Amino acid sequence: MTDIAAIAAAAERLKGHARRTPLLESPFLNEIAGRRVLLKPECLQHTGSFKFRGAWSALSALDPETRAKGILAYSSGNHAQGIAMAAARHGVPSVIVMPEDAPALKLANTKALGAEVVTYDRAGGESREAIGETLSAERGLTLVKPYDEPMVIAGQGTVGLEIAEQAAELGITQADVLVCCGGGGLTAGIALALEDRAPDMRARPVEPFGFDDTTRSLAAGEILSNDRPSGSLCDAIVTPQPGNLTFPIQQRLCGPGIVVTDTEALRAMALAFLRLKVVAEPGGAVALAAALFKADQIEGDAVIAVISGGNVDPAIFAQALTYLD
Repeated sequence: MTDIAAIAAAAERLKGHARRTPLLESPFLNEIAGRRVLLKPECLQHTGSFKFRGAWSALSALDPETRAKGILAYSSGNHAQGIAMAAARHGVPSVIVMPEDAPALKLANTKALGAEVVTYDRAGGESREAIGETLSAERGLTLVKPYDEPMVIAGQGTVGLEIAEQAAELGITQADVLVCCGGGGLTAGIALALEDRAPDMRARPVEPFGFDDTTRSLAAGEILSNDRPSGSLCDAIVTPQPGNLTFPIQQRLCGPGIVVTDTEALRAMALAFLRLKVVAEPGGAVALAAALFKADQIEGDAVIAVISGGNVDPAIFAQALTYLD
């Protein structure tokens, strides 16, 4: 199981490999939100998202003989790229199962980073898990899950360690920490880190409208699923339901979830670019959208929002910039 010791160990393994992303602030965004808004731009991380942290944590924790046989992952794109780069830097092969409707940039980047990409029909109901199990059995590959994996959660938790340290340097010890949430690996990891290093902060998952499985699950006290597999611009955080490992952590430590629309995510992308010169993808911008446009659901004089990724196709980014008009 993942705990603060595992997160601290992951941070040691990540030294010299992952970037320590900053906390950013803009007076213009503060004015919109009505409070201080601090942004943790994991879009500046290797491969353009926080996922490199979890990928490196998981691969570096494997024994060399197992790792050398190759790594398998399934992902809509950001975990795929994180695994592809981590595997390449370890000098081992990787096979990534990706939906055929994943953003073209993510498909291209994953291949360019050296991974073998196997696509599947997500909209048609084809199971990535079934494909992955077959490939693993045939080739002897080790599966690294995108969120329900202890060492992945530990790697993502290093974002929380940095938030606690950086916020304290700014004199902030109490705040809601808004986290873009799919399966919950980043949310759970940050929540565990904050529990130990910043106990007056609480992680809160943020999801797109229509794919708010974690928000509904937290309210119901049990795991609930989404009724469709796709249909949001926020592809990076569209998952069937919370993870079996991540949800109990979220249930114990997280505040209520927040839900934003695709339009609000696009507006947040435009503002991040205009005011901070940061490029976010829709799924990576939902936490900022909540900070800016759901102020009545947030407590305190300051809020921290994680921009979880910036791997956006140019056409979608151009669409977001129309909201600056």
